[in-house]
Amino acid sequence: MVEAPGWPGIPARWTSSAKDGVGAALSEGSRVWFTISHGIVNEIYYPRVDQACVRDLGLIVTDGDTLFAEVKRDCETVVERIEDGVPAFQLTSTHRGGRFRMINRVIADPRSDSIVLHIRLEDSSRAGLRVFSLLAPHLINAGAHNNGQLGEYKGHEMLCALGGGTHLAMLASPPFLARSVGFVGVSDGWRQLRNHRRLTDQYDTATDGNVALSAELAMGADGASVLAVGFGRTRAEAAFHARTSSMTPFETILNDYSAGWRAWQSGLRTMERRAHGQNIYRVSANLLRVHETPTFPGGVIASLSIPWGFNKGDDDMGGYHLVWPRDLCETAGALLACGARSEVRRILRYLRATQEGDGSWGQNYWLDGAPYWSGVQLDECAFPVLLLDMARREGALGPPDLQPFWPMVKRAAGFVLRTGPRTKQDRWEENAGYTPFTLAVAIAGLLAAAEIAEACDVEELPALLRDTADAWNEQIEDWIYVKDTPLAREAGVAGYYIRVAPESPVMGRPDVHGMIQVRNHEAGGGAIAADELISTDAIALVRFGLRAPDDPRVLSTIAVIDRLLKVELPQGSGWRRYNLDGYGEKAGGSPFDGVGIGRVWPLLAGERAHYALAAGKREEAEALLATIEAQTSPGGLIPEQVWDSAPIPERGLAPGKPTGSAMPLVWAHAEYVKLLRSLADGRVFDMPPHAMRRYLAKKRPARCRPWREDCPAANVLAGQTLRLDLPDESIVRYTRDNWKSQADVATRDTGLGLHVAELPTAGMEPGGNLVFTWRRKADEVWRGQDFEARVIAP
Repeated sequence: MVEAPGWPGIPARWTSSAKDGVGAALSEGSRVWFTISHGIVNEIYYPRVDQACVRDLGLIVTDGDTLFAEVKRDCETVVERIEDGVPAFQLTSTHRGGRFRMINRVIADPRSDSIVLHIRLEDSSRAGLRVFSLLAPHLINAGAHNNGQLGEYKGHEMLCALGGGTHLAMLASPPFLARSVGFVGVSDGWRQLRNHRRLTDQYDTATDGNVALSAELAMGADGASVLAVGFGRTRAEAAFHARTSSMTPFETILNDYSAGWRAWQSGLRTMERRAHGQNIYRVSANLLRVHETPTFPGGVIASLSIPWGFNKGDDDMGGYHLVWPRDLCETAGALLACGARSEVRRILRYLRATQEGDGSWGQNYWLDGAPYWSGVQLDECAFPVLLLDMARREGALGPPDLQPFWPMVKRAAGFVLRTGPRTKQDRWEENAGYTPFTLAVAIAGLLAAAEIAEACDVEELPALLRDTADAWNEQIEDWIYVKDTPLAREAGVAGYYIRVAPESPVMGRPDVHGMIQVRNHEAGGGAIAADELISTDAIALVRFGLRAPDDPRVLSTIAVIDRLLKVELPQGSGWRRYNLDGYGEKAGGSPFDGVGIGRVWPLLAGERAHYALAAGKREEAEALLATIEAQTSPGGLIPEQVWDSAPIPERGLAPGKPTGSAMPLVWAHAEYVKLLRSLADGRVFDMPPHAMRRYLAKKRPARCRPWREDCPAANVLAGQTLRLDLPDESIVRYTRDNWKSQADVATRDTGLGLHVAELPTAGMEPGGNLVFTWRRKADEVWRGQDFEARVIAP
């Protein structure tokens, strides 16, 4: 056995996140996913959609003498779906020098843990050309510590890899003409082919490093080669899967693969839209579905990509192939919009299984629920409740199905009550405080929880939940709306909603003029006053039914948003997330590395279109829909961000076209699908009706104002009650006249981790103070401090 020289190879890197296709079989017999970019297969996942196992599977053509042509660099490739609505791909790659054309069809075998490539080379020069495959194993999210080896299975030669306890096997039909393994950057096949146009040194093993598997393909009597890459827990299992796929006629596998997708698509609503020759609705629908894993039903990851992956190594093994509860709920809403009800039920069961004991959901996590990052975002803890309520309203869940989910809803509502209305992270996973998007989701989520409680015959909680929602809704302007600032005067408006109000370090209350440290900036940069930081998030107040689209405060905020964040692109209008955003390529186009400049997000055009539809501006909504479609890749995929500066051709950056961020972003496709449904219905599909009725139609005032020691209410309106939310069973003592008289009231247990007591203000004049303290019943120890809330005029 000859060991390849050059251990351990150069540092491992991932690959481009700009995908042109994403595929998987709709079969429990297949646990393999693949992506396509730059004319080749460039990531393969197994046995779960959150575990990448291959960096890329490249193809090289030589003539054995002077020609060396990489498909991904030296060809122009057209990516087509073999059938509308089926993620099976034909890649037609034409050599820029005119020497050849390669037609490569790619699918996953629905009966095996393998992907299959059918490769045909058309040689225009009539000279004998040679085709080589180069596979870079990154088994179980890691490019280091992989082993490569030549092997044999039942008399058939193969190439093998092992890493992270998982095996890979690559076989071909007809059999390989030559094989080698090596260390990337030193002894790999690419270097041999680049230098010699053939595999001159055929190494048997490459151990514990960044390895590559290389082989020369033979063409059969039909002029094609079938290449299969199989996976398993043992080498024999991986080889078996690859062998069964390589020996089965490709057309048979393709027909079985397509049949599964045809059957699934046949049950969806019809909302056809075409762009770049693609049916973008069907592309989006199968993208939502392909990101789920059969072994973790309902677990849908954010994207089969790693943003700027070509610049990242094993230290970013998560990429976007993780579950974000917010993205998951957005995806489920889109599945509901296109009629995929059983998928929505699976997602709800998955959310129930991955909920934390305190009622929250983690910031993001692997499919098995193990956390990746450690943050908590309040909107992610309310979204599952909104999803459940929407599924109930849309008929995906009947009354018998609802009751098992009540414990999940109760725990989630309790967490929101105990920790809201501020969040430890906003929806962009960056800043803590009071934010419009989080407030909108939390308030609507509490109202939805109240509706579910009533449907489950729970008597006491609905009033508590609605009281809290009413009180938070009433204070939105106190928390995040500013007036008569320099920015307001500059924009010619009275005021606007800000992106986030940080908590005052003294009182724990929002400080609309406090300083914010925006992330992703060089040391010493990114500091800005809260009243100067604007985001598109304020339109969520309309999306979730809390404010009317023609509310003057909303209109003035939109004027400021468009002044600071709107970018006109060749495809139409786009928006950045917020001013001073640092998550994106640098000014010169180099990849984001923790510091950069945030770019335009297509999904924000979808959110703006939903606002336009709510405002009765259908033509504007349709124009924004067309803008999103024009910003898709040739394969119909919607990116996380598009370039919004002057073109940089050498980096592949053009205005309105995908950047190196995630593509596809499942959330963006979900927003697109929901927009199609909203336009079809003539209303915002996912707008909660409870909030609309309560705050827009009935204009419901708050009966009480909640007070928690970690989130104290400074004021209470005359005539309201002050509701103390305490962690333990207690006796509250209060005075309305500076202790000239006093009264005691016992708390009641809500069953949500809070014990509440209500203190009346009826008869008190504005300007008076309600003063109180308490003792726990368990130890009869007084708090030892007086607290107060000022009574103000309504």
